[in-house]
Amino acid sequence: MQYYLNGFRTGSPDIQPAQREHDPEVLPTQVDVLIAGTGPAGAILTAQLAEFGDLHTLVIEKNGEPLLMGHADGVACRTVEMFNAFGLADRLLREGYSVNETVFWGPDAKDRSQITRNSRVKDVAEGLSEYPHLIVNQARLQDFLFDKASKSPSRTAPYYGVELISVENTNDGDYPVAATVRRNGEEQQIQAKYVVGTDGARSAVRRSLGIKLEGDARNHAWGVMDILATTDFPDIRFKAAIQSADGGNILLIPREGGYMVRMYVDMGDLDPEDREARSRFTSDQLIATAQRIIHPYSLDVKEIAWWSVYEVGQRVAARFDDLDANAAPDASPRIFIAGDACHTHSAKAGQGMNVSMQDTFNLGWKLAAVLQGRAHSSLLRTYSEERQAIARELIDFDTRWSKTMSTAPKDPGKPEAGGLDPNQVQEQFQRGGQFTAGFGTRYTPSLLTGGTEHQHLAAGFPVGERFHSSDVTRIADAQRIGLGHTAQADGRWRLYAFADRDAQGASPKYDALIQFLVEDPDSPLRRFTPAGADVDAVFDLRGVHQGSHTETTVADLPALLVPAKGKYGLRDYEKAFASKLVDGGEEIYEVRGIDRVAGALVVVRPDQYVSMVLPLDGTSALTEFFARFMAGTVVTA
Repeated sequence: MQYYLNGFRTGSPDIQPAQREHDPEVLPTQVDVLIAGTGPAGAILTAQLAEFGDLHTLVIEKNGEPLLMGHADGVACRTVEMFNAFGLADRLLREGYSVNETVFWGPDAKDRSQITRNSRVKDVAEGLSEYPHLIVNQARLQDFLFDKASKSPSRTAPYYGVELISVENTNDGDYPVAATVRRNGEEQQIQAKYVVGTDGARSAVRRSLGIKLEGDARNHAWGVMDILATTDFPDIRFKAAIQSADGGNILLIPREGGYMVRMYVDMGDLDPEDREARSRFTSDQLIATAQRIIHPYSLDVKEIAWWSVYEVGQRVAARFDDLDANAAPDASPRIFIAGDACHTHSAKAGQGMNVSMQDTFNLGWKLAAVLQGRAHSSLLRTYSEERQAIARELIDFDTRWSKTMSTAPKDPGKPEAGGLDPNQVQEQFQRGGQFTAGFGTRYTPSLLTGGTEHQHLAAGFPVGERFHSSDVTRIADAQRIGLGHTAQADGRWRLYAFADRDAQGASPKYDALIQFLVEDPDSPLRRFTPAGADVDAVFDLRGVHQGSHTETTVADLPALLVPAKGKYGLRDYEKAFASKLVDGGEEIYEVRGIDRVAGALVVVRPDQYVSMVLPLDGTSALTEFFARFMAGTVVTA
């Protein structure tokens, strides 16, 4: 963590100097961005936009107080990576339960009225991420994000007890979006440049846009309960997929804190003609069903912290913004929906909260770039294009996984009945491992994603996928650092330059790239960095040199990798790295398949996805890429 750039100050470095104050009594009437809803998607968007003190963000929530107990709990590895960019991964790791293994239970071959353990696997495949799959209460996760926003330059905090009634794009003036809200029984008008609906499956924003969720209910009920219980079931602290011969199935998730567990309990098919069937289930029925499924083991429930029954279904909105099929090619959206407002599905794969947060992590930096004049408004069209495709992939995955979890086990005595044996359940689980860990997203070629013609130069950083961190050694102080961990949720693009090496041990292409970035008028740094701003205000360049940190001193580094910043012109010594690890281990060039002779330039979006892999001399392609959507022709001094 870096601080004191613009002078020493006492107290916590997490509390940034305020550029705006929050008045909880007065609801603003004119804002840059109005966020309706404080669920996971709204919380991520709030925390991201709060970092920009010059932007006025208003967050409203119809409930009268913050969420006290959330219903989502699974935090995918990819989400922990994202939280690291907010400086919050350590808090998640401290409070969360780490899921290390998943066990699979099915009917005992000798006595099918009982269950037995069949196998176990790692919950997250080896090498997929440096972070684990965590279980953290949704309410705590949101607390972390809103706490960060409250300490940001904008001091952003939600207004509770404010319900959004309707929203409309008037296409008039600097604040064209008109929102009607209700507070303390009175309606009020708010003008905004942009509105984002993160207000759940019954979204008022989506309703105002006339967008429907499209899909099907599966007419199958699952109960879910968080319980404190005593049991002799031996795997109560493992994630467990449990099939009983005829009593249904359970997905068991150990909760944070060491004592509580969550059970998703198969309650069977519903009569599609009986619309009230789901509401008639009781907590006692859930407990009794769970007890039957885990026979011969006992389950004595002492307390239910929360329970519910839901009907499996998958639905997705036809679009995620206010541009309909008749919109002009140069039209830009003003109103967006995210999270449950545009896609709903079952809870057992743990994807709802995680994908929802990725929605707004995708949108937040784009809104900031457009509002600050760093990008053309056409950039905002990419949100619906990118995230709707991901949502449909999620729906397809969730449909398959829900079907798997609802299918009865095979009965050797009744082969005609079909079903799945535990090995097939395990196979489906492992096949979907990348998706459940949060790594199913791959953006296809578009305005923000290039082709793969140079992928061989850095095979371990696939274009369109998240930038997979790997360790390097910081040259200035010999610290072992995760290269991806240097990226913050601050809206900046990352340029990771991996040095080449010729027969003499020099790096001529790497040196020429640095010179281009500093001197050439076509350099994105010179064209798109505002006059007077720090040289890394828009593009954060990180250089990786081959060899040991002892072979290259700070004095040998180009000025661009030790830039003078802030009001005092202090040097930033945290941008240059050596590939050889100070305490041993495989180097990033091998781990991520980087060509040692040619080197590579990896261009990474502000939301941590790889946009391009280029040769170090691919400067024309670099210039052309950013010229497509970035604004400004300012040449910095």
